[in-house]
Amino acid sequence: MADWIPIEKDPRHMAREKRKARELKKSQWWRNRVETGICYYCGRKFLPEELTMDHVVPLSRGGKSTKGNVVPCCRGCNAEKHLLTPADMILQEFKDSPPEKR
Repeated sequence: MADWIPIEKDPRHMAREKRKARELKKSQWWRNRVETGICYYCGRKFLPEELTMDHVVPLSRGGKSTKGNVVPCCRGCNAEKHLLTPADMILQEFKDSPPEKR
């Protein structure tokens, strides 16, 4: 996005939340989410081991490693989303859609 606003990430926040994410990955709750094999973003079916943990609001943008902010995601969607927040994704879709579809 050309109008990207840089946000300084806090290394302590990042380290703390990554530790929490590693612990969350070990939980039965996460195993149940991944076992469905469904990517949160594209809705396609994958083998559980092909899914990654994605932070809906990225850690570098202030997100946290909580059940409400992590979702199973295929590698393609995770790479495409990268540092975008849900609001960024909606704005990107709007920007990419033809004017007659708005």
